[in-house]
Amino acid sequence: MEIRGTTIVAVRKDGKTAIAGDGQVTAGQTTIMKSNAVKVRRLYDDKVVVGFAGSVADAFTLCERFEEMLRKYAGNLMRSAVELAQLWRSDKIMRKLEAMMIVADAESMFLVDGTGNVIEPENVCAIGSGGNYALASARALMRNTDMTAKQIAEESLKIAGEICIFTNDHITVEEV
Repeated sequence: MEIRGTTIVAVRKDGKTAIAGDGQVTAGQTTIMKSNAVKVRRLYDDKVVVGFAGSVADAFTLCERFEEMLRKYAGNLMRSAVELAQLWRSDKIMRKLEAMMIVADAESMFLVDGTGNVIEPENVCAIGSGGNYALASARALMRNTDMTAKQIAEESLKIAGEICIFTNDHITVEEV
């Protein structure tokens, strides 16, 4: 039984970055296994926020590896993200991990995946089953409201949850 389902959105506005994630864990296409999972975490003395989507065990593994990289490279977010992506792509066991991550600190935000991509989005990015819905709503809110990064991230997840059956309204938001 494959356990999946989440939506993560990150918004950078006015010098703040907020990452928000829903709490739903889904088994297959039909069963909600948990509704209050926390998939957004603070790392490295609360200076870094990470949100992860994909297979639960794989996502936890990547989160732990990323935290190791942060310690190894003294909190340098870009270097840690690049090193994780290289390891993820080259290690034959890690290569099979099915997850994605958005990582952010006070200066930068990156989307990291298992194909070796480390992408620095302009203002908004999203991953997971409801990622495209959250991305679209966050872009619209960025252009048409005076909401803060945290408010946009939370509202975007609420909108995604109204559309995507794998996204719920139990939302965790962390801001740096």
